Amino acid sequence: MVRFAQIESSGGGRCYAILQADGSFHQAEGNPFDGLKDTGKKVSVGRFLPPVMPQDIICIGLNYRAHADELKLPYPKNPVVFMKPTSCTAAHGDPIAQPRVSEKMDYEVELAVVIGRECKDVTPEQAMDYVLGYTCANDLSTRDWQKVPELSGSQWCRSKSFDGFAPIGPVIATKDEIADPGVLRVQTFVNGVQMQDSSTRDLIFNVPQIISFLSMGSRLLPGTVILTGTPFGVAEGRKPQPWLKPGDVVAVEVEGIGRLENTIVADKSSSSCFYVAQPKL
Repeated sequence: MVRFAQIESSGGGRCYAILQADGSFHQAEGNPFDGLKDTGKKVSVGRFLPPVMPQDIICIGLNYRAHADELKLPYPKNPVVFMKPTSCTAAHGDPIAQPRVSEKMDYEVELAVVIGRECKDVTPEQAMDYVLGYTCANDLSTRDWQKVPELSGSQWCRSKSFDGFAPIGPVIATKDEIADPGVLRVQTFVNGVQMQDSSTRDLIFNVPQIISFLSMGSRLLPGTVILTGTPFGVAEGRKPQPWLKPGDVVAVEVEGIGRLENTIVADKSSSSCFYVAQPKL
């Protein structure tokens, strides 16, 4: 029944914090899965942490009709599933490096669903009983590593698994705060310019269907974060293609939840890791 964050306070300690109507935070006791209690003690945010550290990050691709249309792809018959490693989780306000091996870094606003208790083999009608809440996510991607088979092996995971490529937050809105996750406006802004503006009404597979599909024969554990797909307006689908670059400030918003903002920075590493470079697309 709250919107909560995980923060490092200005005093240096880490805690869960409950968002108040005036925008301030109160320190919370407990944890999101067993229950949070508002202590009534105000706490100042030093920096935001991911609102939960994901158990798994499961992503759904090509799940908005207009996004499939802009890429001239058919609508999938079943959800398209891929994974991100939990090591690429980032928080609101974190700087995120453009990988030095990519020139085609892209943004993707997404509604993220957080699982609150273990489920397996649930029907769509049962699925919402297992949801803790919702948060904002940006499924950052490198389109060269996603689309060039010689780089990616025709898999999406490497493209979307660089450090910081799964920012979530700043808060989780518990499921009772969001009456219907299927009617939420989702937007992306780059340097203040709106790049994506859509609604979860355009989802091909809705939240209950996604949870049911993913639970088929597989346990979804508490803390699993499910990214539900991105709408039209990504850089890849535009002409010219406005790829993210160092200095860009990218913000994603999900109605009723909040605004997640990160700055893109240069990759400081010059290490010569193994990979075979390919001709540019």
